[in-house]
Amino acid sequence: MIRPAVLVLRALGIGDLVTAVPALRALRAARPGETIALAAPAWLAPLVELTGAVDRHIPVEDLTPRPPGAGPAGWGAATTPLPRAREAVNLHGSGPQSHRLLMAASPGRLMGFACPAAGHRDGPEWMNQEHEVDRWCRLLRWYGIPSDPDDLDLLPPSPRGAPVPAGATVVHVGAKAPARRWPVDRFAEVAQALAAAGHRVVVTGSAADLPRAARVARRAGLPGPAVYAGRTGLGQLAALVAGARLVVSGDTGVAHLATGYRVPSVVLFGPEPPARWGPPRDRPWHRVLWPGSADHQVGTAHSQIGSVGGHVAAITVAEVLSAVSAVARAGPPGVRRPETVAPGRVPDAAAAQ
Repeated sequence: MIRPAVLVLRALGIGDLVTAVPALRALRAARPGETIALAAPAWLAPLVELTGAVDRHIPVEDLTPRPPGAGPAGWGAATTPLPRAREAVNLHGSGPQSHRLLMAASPGRLMGFACPAAGHRDGPEWMNQEHEVDRWCRLLRWYGIPSDPDDLDLLPPSPRGAPVPAGATVVHVGAKAPARRWPVDRFAEVAQALAAAGHRVVVTGSAADLPRAARVARRAGLPGPAVYAGRTGLGQLAALVAGARLVVSGDTGVAHLATGYRVPSVVLFGPEPPARWGPPRDRPWHRVLWPGSADHQVGTAHSQIGSVGGHVAAITVAEVLSAVSAVARAGPPGVRRPETVAPGRVPDAAAAQ
């Protein structure tokens, strides 16, 4: 097994990985010709490949360092120990667990936020109220690595698995936290209005979201095949979003895929404000709604960093449809493709073990 020169940790979800893309690209540009390995959950393998910045994916499911030969329970579900590398980069967090996980790999240098509890006093201070993209770019700049927070574009997904429709309007009904899920009846009203306006509406979500998605489609009068919840793998979901006409979703991973593919989107935030996770402020084709702002339409409210706002259910159907109209008036987004692309050596999760 080839030892990577740079080992990066980001053992989280879709939105977490997409918001780390500018930092990963910065590392790629700063370390040309060197092997960059990303430690991330196995199920994210299709998306890791689309960052265009990683040579190798190492499946990691938790933050518990265990020695080689620890058995099936070692290093999460079924992964090998993290390899030694010349440099390790903590894009996961600032706590001692993530630092210690990387330290257990005995890197020559660790880049991360200061964490005295883990014995790492190097690095900048962590700032709670900071946009997630800016956070990791600031970390790398502290270590002398230039980074561009706007370098968020994902590579086009490869055609794998069952084909997905192009030009569809994606209504994504899922969100990990119940507090971020908009009511089913309102999603249904939006889906019905969009279909009546000529959109080809598809309803997406995880397998756990299938009952919600089915209810939305039924109430909106959509045909059964319009429900894609539980039917798409991550690569297919990325392809569906990449070719979409519009995305309507809550504050969840699909919204970040829309950002990564510059697809027009309306994103419903609550209770957390968009200041930490919203799309870039200078992209009029992305529209954010948040009950914590005066009018819910946070075109400039990324500066409103602070307390948690109202529940997402405070957002009305009329506001969502108005935001859809505003996105349409904004015109098509500009196309920008990643300038730095890894050699394409990212294996699937099974091959990486």
